[in-house]
Amino acid sequence: MYQVTFSEQSLEVLNSLPQSDQLSLMDKLGNFSSDILKEKNDSVSKFFRKDKTFFRIRLGELRIYFEQVDIALHCHYILPKNSLNDFLFRCKLPSSDSAVLENHGSFWEYLESLSKNKQ
Repeated sequence: MYQVTFSEQSLEVLNSLPQSDQLSLMDKLGNFSSDILKEKNDSVSKFFRKDKTFFRIRLGELRIYFEQVDIALHCHYILPKNSLNDFLFRCKLPSSDSAVLENHGSFWEYLESLSKNKQ
């Protein structure tokens, strides 16, 4: 069992959630074992950013990004699924560049092509 810590962003989102969702998230993070984080697991994704190992879990409509720091799990981000910031983080793009990405014409063309492919 790990101690769980939160960044400002994740704590703000956590505090805005209904109490039952807060408890579910804390239960899920608090019950991870080192074995779950070391082995391949369908409920936990693992990837690397700037010499850090990040983990990602899904909880309903949320995506939780955290890393193991000694005996704690530090939650960096709690993001809505399919949001721009979720996409940017997964694709290794800095979120500060989101405005640049949105202003680039090919970004909007790409999004339009996705919607046309679904039809």
